[in-house]
Amino acid sequence: MGIQKEGNGIMNMNRSFDKLSEECGIFGIVTSSDEAAGITYNALLALQHRGQEGAGIAIQKGGSILYHKNVGLVSEVFNSEVLSRLPKAHMAIGHVRYSTTGTNSQKNTQPMITEYLKGRIATAHNGNIVNAAEIKEKLVSVGCNFAATNDSEVISSLIGWEALRGESIEEAVADAAKQLRGAFSLVVLSSRNKLIAFRDGAGFRPLCLGKNDRGWAVASESCGLDSAGFTFVRDIKPGEMVVINADGTVESRMVIENQKKGMCIFEYVYFARTDSIIDGLSVYNARIAMGRQLAKEYPVDADIVCGVPDSGLEAAMGYAQESGLPYQFGFVKNRYIGRSFIFPSQEQRDAAVRLKLNPLSVNLKGKRVVLVDDSIVRGTTSAKIIKSLKQAGASEVHLRISSPPFKHTCHFGTDIDSEENLIANQMDLDAICRRIGADSLGYISIDGLKKACAGCGLSFCTGCFTGEYPVNIGSSHTKAQFEDIPSGGTAEF
Repeated sequence: MGIQKEGNGIMNMNRSFDKLSEECGIFGIVTSSDEAAGITYNALLALQHRGQEGAGIAIQKGGSILYHKNVGLVSEVFNSEVLSRLPKAHMAIGHVRYSTTGTNSQKNTQPMITEYLKGRIATAHNGNIVNAAEIKEKLVSVGCNFAATNDSEVISSLIGWEALRGESIEEAVADAAKQLRGAFSLVVLSSRNKLIAFRDGAGFRPLCLGKNDRGWAVASESCGLDSAGFTFVRDIKPGEMVVINADGTVESRMVIENQKKGMCIFEYVYFARTDSIIDGLSVYNARIAMGRQLAKEYPVDADIVCGVPDSGLEAAMGYAQESGLPYQFGFVKNRYIGRSFIFPSQEQRDAAVRLKLNPLSVNLKGKRVVLVDDSIVRGTTSAKIIKSLKQAGASEVHLRISSPPFKHTCHFGTDIDSEENLIANQMDLDAICRRIGADSLGYISIDGLKKACAGCGLSFCTGCFTGEYPVNIGSSHTKAQFEDIPSGGTAEF
Protein backbone atom coordinates (compact mmCIF):
# COMPACT_ATOMS: atom_id res chain seq x y z
CA MET A 1 0.00 0.00 0.00
CA GLY A 2 1.14 3.57 -0.57
CA ILE A 3 4.08 5.00 -2.44
CA GLN A 4 6.80 2.59 -3.49
CA LYS A 5 10.46 3.66 -3.63
CA GLU A 6 9.43 7.10 -2.48
CA GLY A 7 12.97 8.38 -2.28
CA ASN A 8 13.49 8.30 -6.05
CA GLY A 9 10.00 9.52 -6.91
CA ILE A 10 8.68 6.30 -8.44
CA MET A 11 5.06 5.56 -7.62
CA ASN A 12 3.47 2.17 -8.26
CA MET A 13 0.02 3.15 -9.54
CA ASN A 14 -1.50 -0.15 -8.41
CA ARG A 15 -0.61 0.53 -4.78
CA SER A 16 -0.80 4.31 -4.70
CA PHE A 17 -4.49 5.01 -4.27
CA ASP A 18 -5.04 3.77 -0.72
CA LYS A 19 -7.02 0.80 -2.02
CA LEU A 20 -7.05 -2.82 -1.00
CA SER A 21 -5.73 -5.53 -3.28
CA GLU A 22 -6.46 -9.21 -3.40
CA GLU A 23 -3.96 -11.92 -4.03
CA CYS A 24 -4.76 -13.79 -7.24
CA GLY A 25 -6.95 -15.05 -10.03
CA ILE A 26 -6.79 -18.64 -11.29
CA PHE A 27 -7.98 -20.58 -14.34
CA GLY A 28 -7.77 -24.16 -15.57
CA ILE A 29 -8.94 -25.92 -18.73
CA VAL A 30 -9.28 -29.39 -20.23
CA THR A 31 -10.37 -29.24 -23.86
CA SER A 32 -10.44 -31.31 -27.05
CA SER A 33 -9.02 -28.24 -28.79
CA ASP A 34 -5.23 -27.91 -28.83
CA GLU A 35 -5.48 -24.20 -27.98
CA ALA A 36 -5.59 -24.60 -24.20
CA ALA A 37 -2.76 -22.11 -23.65
CA GLY A 38 -4.33 -19.41 -25.84
CA ILE A 39 -7.72 -19.87 -24.22
CA THR A 40 -6.08 -19.56 -20.81
CA TYR A 41 -4.44 -16.32 -21.92
CA ASN A 42 -7.86 -14.90 -22.81
CA ALA A 43 -9.24 -15.95 -19.41
CA LEU A 44 -6.34 -14.32 -17.57
CA LEU A 45 -7.00 -11.03 -19.36
CA ALA A 46 -10.55 -11.16 -17.95
CA LEU A 47 -9.19 -11.93 -14.47
CA GLN A 48 -6.48 -9.25 -14.58
CA HIS A 49 -8.30 -7.13 -11.98
CA ARG A 50 -7.46 -9.77 -9.36
CA GLY A 51 -3.70 -9.31 -9.75
CA GLN A 52 -1.42 -7.08 -11.79
CA GLU A 53 2.05 -7.98 -10.51
CA GLY A 54 2.70 -11.27 -12.31
CA ALA A 55 1.19 -13.86 -14.62
CA GLY A 56 1.89 -17.39 -15.76
CA ILE A 57 0.57 -20.33 -17.77
CA ALA A 58 1.48 -24.02 -17.44
CA ILE A 59 0.46 -26.72 -19.92
CA GLN A 60 0.48 -30.50 -19.86
CA LYS A 61 1.93 -32.06 -23.01
CA GLY A 62 3.21 -35.58 -23.60
CA GLY A 63 3.42 -36.35 -19.90
CA SER A 64 5.43 -33.19 -19.19
CA ILE A 65 4.59 -29.83 -17.60
CA LEU A 66 5.83 -26.80 -19.54
CA TYR A 67 5.37 -23.24 -18.33
CA HIS A 68 6.09 -19.57 -18.82
CA LYS A 69 5.68 -16.92 -16.12
CA ASN A 70 7.08 -13.55 -15.13
CA VAL A 71 6.31 -10.28 -13.37
CA GLY A 72 4.03 -7.82 -15.13
CA LEU A 73 0.58 -7.67 -16.65
CA VAL A 74 -0.74 -10.58 -18.70
CA SER A 75 -0.14 -8.71 -21.96
CA GLU A 76 3.44 -7.91 -20.90
CA VAL A 77 4.35 -11.42 -19.78
CA PHE A 78 2.73 -12.94 -22.86
CA ASN A 79 3.74 -10.52 -25.60
CA SER A 80 3.30 -11.35 -29.28
CA GLU A 81 6.61 -13.24 -29.44
CA VAL A 82 5.78 -15.41 -26.43
CA LEU A 83 2.22 -16.01 -27.64
CA SER A 84 3.52 -17.22 -30.98
CA ARG A 85 5.63 -19.82 -29.16
CA LEU A 86 2.92 -21.20 -26.86
CA PRO A 87 2.84 -24.97 -27.39
CA LYS A 88 -0.31 -26.69 -28.60
CA ALA A 89 -1.92 -28.49 -25.69
CA HIS A 90 -5.25 -29.79 -24.40
CA MET A 91 -4.73 -29.00 -20.70
CA ALA A 92 -3.51 -25.78 -19.05
CA ILE A 93 -3.74 -23.64 -15.94
CA GLY A 94 -3.06 -19.95 -15.50
CA HIS A 95 -2.58 -17.38 -12.77
CA VAL A 96 -2.50 -13.62 -12.19
CA ARG A 97 -0.79 -12.50 -9.02
CA TYR A 98 -0.89 -9.77 -6.44
CA SER A 99 1.69 -10.34 -3.72
CA THR A 100 0.53 -10.54 -0.12
CA THR A 101 3.06 -13.21 0.85
CA GLY A 102 6.48 -13.20 -0.80
CA THR A 103 8.16 -10.43 -2.75
CA ASN A 104 7.10 -9.58 -6.28
CA SER A 105 9.62 -11.55 -8.33
CA GLN A 106 9.70 -14.09 -11.13
CA LYS A 107 10.32 -16.95 -8.70
CA ASN A 108 7.19 -16.02 -6.73
CA THR A 109 4.91 -15.80 -9.74
CA GLN A 110 2.64 -18.74 -10.42
CA PRO A 111 1.89 -21.45 -11.33
CA MET A 112 4.33 -23.06 -8.90
CA ILE A 113 6.08 -26.08 -10.40
CA THR A 114 6.94 -29.05 -8.16
CA GLU A 115 8.82 -32.16 -9.22
CA TYR A 116 8.74 -35.40 -7.28
CA LEU A 117 9.89 -38.92 -8.10
CA LYS A 118 6.55 -39.95 -9.57
CA GLY A 119 5.89 -36.89 -11.74
CA ARG A 120 5.47 -33.15 -11.92
CA ILE A 121 2.65 -30.78 -10.96
CA ALA A 122 1.83 -27.13 -11.51
CA THR A 123 -0.26 -25.37 -8.86
CA ALA A 124 -2.10 -22.03 -8.97
CA HIS A 125 -3.50 -20.65 -5.72
CA ASN A 126 -5.78 -17.83 -4.65
CA GLY A 127 -5.86 -17.04 -0.93
CA ASN A 128 -3.53 -17.16 2.06
CA ILE A 129 -2.49 -20.06 4.29
CA VAL A 130 -2.16 -19.08 7.94
CA ASN A 131 -0.20 -22.20 8.93
CA ALA A 132 2.14 -22.09 5.92
CA ALA A 133 5.20 -21.44 8.11
CA GLU A 134 4.62 -24.57 10.18
CA ILE A 135 4.11 -26.70 7.07
CA LYS A 136 7.20 -25.25 5.41
CA GLU A 137 9.32 -26.03 8.47
CA LYS A 138 8.05 -29.62 8.44
CA LEU A 139 8.82 -30.06 4.75
CA VAL A 140 12.29 -28.55 5.09
CA SER A 141 12.99 -30.99 7.91
CA VAL A 142 12.37 -33.95 5.57
CA GLY A 143 14.60 -32.55 2.84
CA CYS A 144 12.25 -30.52 0.65
CA ASN A 145 13.81 -27.60 -1.19
CA PHE A 146 12.17 -24.18 -1.64
CA ALA A 147 13.06 -21.56 -4.24
CA ALA A 148 10.27 -19.03 -3.64
CA THR A 149 9.09 -17.20 -0.53
CA ASN A 150 5.31 -17.54 -0.81
CA ASP A 151 2.72 -19.85 0.71
CA SER A 152 1.65 -21.11 -2.72
CA GLU A 153 4.96 -22.97 -3.14
CA VAL A 154 4.33 -24.55 0.26
CA ILE A 155 0.98 -25.88 -0.98
CA SER A 156 2.51 -27.27 -4.17
CA SER A 157 5.38 -28.89 -2.26
CA LEU A 158 2.99 -30.40 0.28
CA ILE A 159 0.93 -31.92 -2.54
CA GLY A 160 4.13 -33.31 -4.07
CA TRP A 161 5.16 -34.80 -0.74
CA GLU A 162 1.78 -36.47 -0.30
CA ALA A 163 1.88 -37.72 -3.90
CA LEU A 164 5.25 -39.34 -3.26
CA ARG A 165 3.79 -41.28 -0.34
CA GLY A 166 0.40 -42.07 -1.89
CA GLU A 167 -1.12 -43.80 -4.86
CA SER A 168 -2.80 -40.95 -6.79
CA ILE A 169 -2.46 -37.23 -7.32
CA GLU A 170 -6.08 -36.58 -6.39
CA GLU A 171 -5.61 -38.31 -3.05
CA ALA A 172 -2.47 -36.26 -2.54
CA VAL A 173 -4.41 -33.03 -3.12
CA ALA A 174 -7.13 -34.18 -0.71
CA ASP A 175 -4.61 -35.17 1.98
CA ALA A 176 -2.73 -31.89 1.58
CA ALA A 177 -5.92 -29.82 1.76
CA LYS A 178 -6.84 -31.37 5.09
CA GLN A 179 -3.59 -30.00 6.54
CA LEU A 180 -4.02 -26.44 5.29
CA ARG A 181 -5.62 -23.74 7.43
CA GLY A 182 -6.84 -20.60 5.72
CA ALA A 183 -8.00 -19.61 2.25
CA PHE A 184 -7.13 -21.74 -0.75
CA SER A 185 -8.89 -21.95 -4.06
CA LEU A 186 -6.59 -24.17 -6.12
CA VAL A 187 -6.08 -25.57 -9.58
CA VAL A 188 -3.50 -28.34 -9.89
CA LEU A 189 -2.26 -29.64 -13.25
CA SER A 190 -0.64 -33.09 -13.15
CA SER A 191 1.69 -34.72 -15.63
CA ARG A 192 -0.64 -37.70 -15.16
CA ASN A 193 -3.33 -36.11 -17.35
CA LYS A 194 -5.51 -34.66 -14.64
CA LEU A 195 -6.65 -31.20 -13.66
CA ILE A 196 -7.82 -30.84 -10.06
CA ALA A 197 -9.75 -27.92 -8.58
CA PHE A 198 -10.23 -27.46 -4.84
CA ARG A 199 -11.96 -24.83 -2.70
CA ASP A 200 -11.21 -24.58 1.01
CA GLY A 201 -13.81 -25.66 3.55
CA ALA A 202 -14.81 -22.12 4.52
CA GLY A 203 -15.19 -21.00 0.92
CA PHE A 204 -13.21 -17.78 1.47
CA ARG A 205 -12.36 -17.22 -2.19
CA PRO A 206 -14.57 -17.91 -5.20
CA LEU A 207 -14.13 -20.78 -7.67
CA CYS A 208 -16.54 -21.90 -10.37
CA LEU A 209 -16.95 -24.58 -13.03
CA GLY A 210 -17.82 -24.04 -16.70
CA LYS A 211 -18.45 -26.17 -19.77
CA ASN A 212 -18.60 -25.89 -23.55
CA ASP A 213 -18.88 -28.41 -26.36
CA ARG A 214 -15.12 -29.05 -26.25
CA GLY A 215 -14.45 -29.44 -22.57
CA TRP A 216 -14.41 -28.01 -19.06
CA ALA A 217 -12.86 -25.07 -17.26
CA VAL A 218 -12.57 -23.67 -13.74
CA ALA A 219 -12.02 -20.02 -12.86
CA SER A 220 -11.93 -17.64 -9.92
CA GLU A 221 -14.88 -15.76 -11.40
CA SER A 222 -17.54 -16.45 -13.99
CA CYS A 223 -16.25 -13.53 -16.10
CA GLY A 224 -13.14 -15.65 -16.75
CA LEU A 225 -15.32 -18.47 -18.05
CA ASP A 226 -17.30 -16.06 -20.23
CA SER A 227 -14.18 -14.62 -21.86
CA ALA A 228 -12.78 -18.09 -22.53
CA GLY A 229 -15.97 -19.26 -24.25
CA PHE A 230 -17.38 -21.41 -21.45
CA THR A 231 -20.86 -21.45 -20.00
CA PHE A 232 -21.09 -21.19 -16.22
CA VAL A 233 -22.29 -24.49 -14.71
CA ARG A 234 -22.02 -23.93 -10.95
CA ASP A 235 -19.84 -22.74 -8.12
CA ILE A 236 -17.47 -25.28 -6.63
CA LYS A 237 -18.62 -25.88 -3.08
CA PRO A 238 -16.50 -25.14 -0.03
CA GLY A 239 -14.49 -28.26 0.76
CA GLU A 240 -15.15 -29.82 -2.65
CA MET A 241 -12.56 -31.37 -4.97
CA VAL A 242 -13.33 -31.56 -8.69
CA VAL A 243 -11.16 -33.79 -10.89
CA ILE A 244 -11.25 -33.27 -14.67
CA ASN A 245 -9.61 -36.08 -16.63
CA ALA A 246 -7.95 -35.75 -20.02
CA ASP A 247 -10.87 -37.59 -21.66
CA GLY A 248 -13.29 -34.93 -20.39
CA THR A 249 -14.86 -36.96 -17.61
CA VAL A 250 -15.45 -35.15 -14.34
CA GLU A 251 -15.42 -36.53 -10.81
CA SER A 252 -16.36 -34.68 -7.64
CA ARG A 253 -16.35 -35.35 -3.93
CA MET A 254 -16.50 -33.49 -0.66
CA VAL A 255 -13.20 -33.66 1.20
CA ILE A 256 -13.69 -31.06 3.97
CA GLU A 257 -17.14 -31.03 5.54
CA ASN A 258 -18.86 -29.37 8.48
CA GLN A 259 -16.50 -26.38 8.55
CA LYS A 260 -17.88 -22.96 9.37
CA LYS A 261 -18.47 -21.06 6.12
CA GLY A 262 -17.00 -17.63 5.47
CA MET A 263 -17.07 -16.22 1.96
CA CYS A 264 -15.06 -12.97 1.88
CA ILE A 265 -17.77 -10.31 1.71
CA PHE A 266 -15.30 -7.86 0.16
CA GLU A 267 -15.42 -9.89 -3.05
CA TYR A 268 -18.83 -8.28 -3.60
CA VAL A 269 -17.80 -4.83 -2.38
CA TYR A 270 -14.65 -4.43 -4.45
CA PHE A 271 -12.58 -7.37 -5.66
CA ALA A 272 -14.80 -9.20 -8.13
CA ARG A 273 -15.59 -7.88 -11.59
CA THR A 274 -19.04 -6.37 -11.88
CA ASP A 275 -20.28 -8.91 -14.46
CA SER A 276 -19.38 -11.94 -12.32
CA ILE A 277 -21.81 -14.13 -10.42
CA ILE A 278 -20.38 -15.61 -7.23
CA ASP A 279 -22.15 -18.23 -5.14
CA GLY A 280 -25.45 -17.45 -6.80
CA LEU A 281 -25.29 -13.68 -6.37
CA SER A 282 -24.67 -11.11 -9.11
CA VAL A 283 -21.85 -8.77 -8.08
CA TYR A 284 -23.63 -5.95 -9.94
CA ASN A 285 -26.89 -6.53 -8.07
CA ALA A 286 -25.07 -6.73 -4.74
CA ARG A 287 -23.39 -3.36 -5.30
CA ILE A 288 -26.64 -1.73 -6.36
CA ALA A 289 -28.21 -3.09 -3.16
CA MET A 290 -25.32 -1.69 -1.08
CA GLY A 291 -26.00 1.77 -2.47
CA ARG A 292 -29.70 1.48 -1.74
CA GLN A 293 -28.94 0.41 1.81
CA LEU A 294 -26.53 3.34 2.25
CA ALA A 295 -29.26 5.76 1.17
CA LYS A 296 -31.57 4.29 3.81
CA GLU A 297 -28.95 4.43 6.54
CA TYR A 298 -27.36 7.80 5.64
CA PRO A 299 -29.72 10.06 3.66
CA VAL A 300 -28.64 13.64 3.00
CA ASP A 301 -30.02 16.76 1.36
CA ALA A 302 -27.98 17.03 -1.85
CA ASP A 303 -28.17 17.73 -5.59
CA ILE A 304 -26.40 14.80 -7.31
CA VAL A 305 -24.81 11.40 -6.63
CA CYS A 306 -21.39 10.45 -8.04
CA GLY A 307 -19.34 7.28 -7.72
CA VAL A 308 -15.57 6.88 -7.48
CA PRO A 309 -14.51 4.76 -10.49
CA ASP A 310 -14.70 1.90 -10.82
CA SER A 311 -15.95 -0.03 -7.81
CA GLY A 312 -18.01 2.84 -6.39
CA LEU A 313 -20.12 3.34 -9.51
CA GLU A 314 -22.78 0.68 -8.99
CA ALA A 315 -23.25 1.56 -5.32
CA ALA A 316 -23.66 5.19 -6.38
CA MET A 317 -26.36 4.12 -8.84
CA GLY A 318 -28.14 2.28 -6.06
CA TYR A 319 -27.90 5.32 -3.78
CA ALA A 320 -29.38 7.49 -6.52
CA GLN A 321 -32.21 5.03 -7.19
CA GLU A 322 -33.19 4.84 -3.51
CA SER A 323 -32.78 8.55 -2.74
CA GLY A 324 -34.34 9.89 -5.93
CA LEU A 325 -31.30 12.12 -6.54
CA PRO A 326 -29.90 12.27 -10.09
CA TYR A 327 -26.84 10.14 -10.84
CA GLN A 328 -24.03 12.02 -12.58
CA PHE A 329 -20.50 11.24 -13.68
CA GLY A 330 -18.12 12.99 -11.33
CA PHE A 331 -14.79 11.95 -12.81
CA VAL A 332 -13.03 11.19 -16.05
CA LYS A 333 -10.77 8.19 -15.50
CA ASN A 334 -7.45 7.93 -17.32
CA ARG A 335 -7.24 4.26 -18.33
CA TYR A 336 -3.85 4.54 -20.01
CA ILE A 337 -1.54 5.14 -17.08
CA GLY A 338 1.09 2.45 -16.70
CA ARG A 339 1.75 0.61 -13.49
CA SER A 340 4.55 3.01 -12.50
CA PHE A 341 4.90 6.75 -12.92
CA ILE A 342 7.83 9.00 -12.06
CA PHE A 343 7.23 12.10 -9.91
CA PRO A 344 10.37 14.16 -9.20
CA SER A 345 8.83 16.11 -6.31
CA GLN A 346 6.68 15.31 -3.29
CA GLU A 347 4.16 17.93 -4.43
CA GLN A 348 3.66 16.05 -7.70
CA ARG A 349 3.33 12.75 -5.87
CA ASP A 350 0.68 14.24 -3.59
CA ALA A 351 -1.30 15.37 -6.64
CA ALA A 352 -0.99 12.02 -8.44
CA VAL A 353 -4.62 11.09 -7.87
CA ARG A 354 -5.62 13.61 -10.56
CA LEU A 355 -3.62 11.64 -13.12
CA LYS A 356 -6.05 8.79 -12.76
CA LEU A 357 -9.26 10.56 -11.69
CA ASN A 358 -9.91 14.06 -12.96
CA PRO A 359 -13.09 15.76 -11.69
CA LEU A 360 -15.73 16.63 -14.29
CA SER A 361 -16.32 20.23 -13.23
CA VAL A 362 -19.26 20.79 -15.59
CA ASN A 363 -21.30 18.33 -13.47
CA LEU A 364 -19.95 19.48 -10.11
CA LYS A 365 -19.85 23.27 -10.06
CA GLY A 366 -22.14 24.68 -7.40
CA LYS A 367 -23.56 21.22 -6.55
CA ARG A 368 -24.00 19.43 -3.24
CA VAL A 369 -22.48 16.05 -4.07
CA VAL A 370 -23.04 12.62 -2.53
CA LEU A 371 -19.80 10.80 -3.31
CA VAL A 372 -19.93 7.00 -3.02
CA ASP A 373 -16.78 4.86 -2.67
CA ASP A 374 -16.13 1.27 -1.63
CA SER A 375 -13.79 1.80 1.34
CA ILE A 376 -11.52 4.03 3.37
CA VAL A 377 -8.23 2.47 4.46
CA ARG A 378 -5.93 5.22 5.69
CA GLY A 379 -7.95 8.18 4.44
CA THR A 380 -5.20 9.79 2.38
CA THR A 381 -6.81 9.15 -1.02
CA SER A 382 -10.30 10.06 0.18
CA ALA A 383 -8.97 13.42 1.35
CA LYS A 384 -7.33 14.08 -2.03
CA ILE A 385 -10.46 13.12 -3.96
CA ILE A 386 -12.72 15.32 -1.83
CA LYS A 387 -10.29 18.22 -2.15
CA SER A 388 -10.24 17.81 -5.93
CA LEU A 389 -14.05 17.86 -6.10
CA LYS A 390 -14.24 21.09 -4.12
CA GLN A 391 -11.51 22.63 -6.26
CA ALA A 392 -13.67 21.69 -9.27
CA GLY A 393 -16.56 23.69 -7.81
CA ALA A 394 -18.58 21.29 -5.63
CA SER A 395 -20.16 23.29 -2.80
CA GLU A 396 -20.49 20.26 -0.49
CA VAL A 397 -19.18 16.68 -0.58
CA HIS A 398 -20.97 14.02 1.47
CA LEU A 399 -18.97 10.78 1.44
CA ARG A 400 -20.78 7.43 1.64
CA ILE A 401 -18.84 4.16 1.93
CA SER A 402 -20.25 0.79 0.82
CA SER A 403 -18.21 -1.18 3.37
CA PRO A 404 -18.00 -0.83 7.16
CA PRO A 405 -14.85 0.66 8.75
CA PHE A 406 -11.72 -1.49 8.48
CA LYS A 407 -10.36 -2.23 11.95
CA HIS A 408 -8.57 -5.59 11.69
CA THR A 409 -6.05 -7.48 9.61
CA CYS A 410 -7.20 -10.00 7.00
CA HIS A 411 -5.36 -13.34 7.22
CA PHE A 412 -6.92 -14.82 4.10
CA GLY A 413 -5.52 -13.02 1.09
CA THR A 414 -6.56 -9.37 1.32
CA ASP A 415 -3.79 -6.79 1.59
CA ILE A 416 -5.07 -4.69 4.50
CA ASP A 417 -2.60 -2.33 6.12
CA SER A 418 -1.44 -2.94 9.69
CA GLU A 419 -4.10 -2.13 12.26
CA GLU A 420 -2.30 0.91 13.65
CA ASN A 421 -2.40 2.49 10.16
CA LEU A 422 -6.13 2.02 9.65
CA ILE A 423 -7.85 5.36 10.11
CA ALA A 424 -10.92 3.76 11.76
CA ASN A 425 -8.66 2.62 14.62
CA GLN A 426 -7.24 6.11 15.10
CA MET A 427 -10.36 8.27 15.31
CA ASP A 428 -14.14 8.23 15.45
CA LEU A 429 -16.55 8.99 12.61
CA ASP A 430 -16.66 12.74 13.17
CA ALA A 431 -12.87 12.97 13.38
CA ILE A 432 -12.44 10.97 10.19
CA CYS A 433 -14.93 13.24 8.47
CA ARG A 434 -12.96 16.30 9.49
CA ARG A 435 -9.63 14.72 8.55
CA ILE A 436 -10.70 13.92 4.98
CA GLY A 437 -12.52 17.23 4.50
CA ALA A 438 -16.02 15.83 3.91
CA ASP A 439 -19.18 17.66 4.87
CA SER A 440 -20.61 14.39 6.20
CA LEU A 441 -19.56 10.75 6.27
CA GLY A 442 -21.46 7.48 6.47
CA TYR A 443 -20.34 3.85 6.33
CA ILE A 444 -22.77 1.05 5.58
CA SER A 445 -23.46 -1.06 8.68
CA ILE A 446 -22.28 -4.66 8.87
CA ASP A 447 -25.89 -5.85 9.04
CA GLY A 448 -26.76 -3.60 6.11
CA LEU A 449 -23.91 -5.02 4.03
CA LYS A 450 -24.97 -8.57 4.81
CA LYS A 451 -28.52 -7.68 3.85
CA ALA A 452 -27.32 -6.30 0.51
CA CYS A 453 -25.46 -9.57 -0.15
CA ALA A 454 -28.23 -11.84 1.11
CA GLY A 455 -28.50 -13.67 -2.22
CA CYS A 456 -25.13 -15.37 -1.66
CA GLY A 457 -25.45 -19.04 -0.84
CA LEU A 458 -22.88 -18.85 1.97
CA SER A 459 -22.29 -17.11 5.27
CA PHE A 460 -19.69 -14.35 5.18
CA CYS A 461 -16.29 -13.61 6.64
CA THR A 462 -16.39 -10.07 8.05
CA GLY A 463 -13.24 -10.40 10.16
CA CYS A 464 -11.64 -7.23 8.77
CA PHE A 465 -14.55 -5.30 10.30
CA THR A 466 -15.22 -7.32 13.48
CA GLY A 467 -12.01 -9.24 14.28
CA GLU A 468 -13.98 -12.50 14.30
CA TYR A 469 -12.89 -15.08 11.72
CA PRO A 470 -14.48 -18.37 10.61
CA VAL A 471 -11.10 -20.12 10.90
CA ASN A 472 -8.86 -20.12 13.96
CA ILE A 473 -5.74 -18.23 12.89
CA GLY A 474 -3.72 -19.51 15.85
CA SER A 475 -0.24 -18.05 16.20
CA SER A 476 0.16 -17.36 12.49
CA HIS A 477 3.57 -16.11 11.46
CA THR A 478 4.09 -12.65 10.03
CA LYS A 479 5.17 -12.25 6.42
CA ALA A 480 8.72 -11.45 7.50
CA GLN A 481 8.91 -14.47 9.81
CA PHE A 482 7.64 -16.75 7.04
CA GLU A 483 10.23 -15.49 4.54
CA ASP A 484 13.03 -15.99 7.10
CA ILE A 485 12.46 -19.76 7.28
CA PRO A 486 15.43 -21.53 5.63
CA SER A 487 14.68 -22.87 2.16
CA GLY A 488 16.16 -26.27 2.87
CA GLY A 489 18.89 -28.30 1.24
CA THR A 490 19.20 -29.75 -2.23
CA ALA A 491 17.31 -32.97 -1.61
CA GLU A 492 14.47 -33.74 -4.04
CA PHE A 493 11.32 -35.69 -3.31
